[in-house]
Amino acid sequence: MFSTEFQPLTHYENPEGCHKLPLDAHVLNNNTDQPVKVYGDPFCVTPGLTVQPGHGSHVAPGSGSFSA
Repeated sequence: MFSTEFQPLTHYENPEGCHKLPLDAHVLNNNTDQPVKVYGDPFCVTPGLTVQPGHGSHVAPGSGSFSA
């Protein structure tokens, strides 16, 4: 997860289930071998988009979530 140029990337080792996005999240990079779903709410309920392995997407800071 990319937040700002002044912070290291946030890594999630083998993410499973729903994860709330960090408050300063900006870009999600999918470095897994499975699709990752991005949601517009912190509970993985609101339909969102799917990020395929090796791709990335801008995310809504602090208000969204993702699941793998």
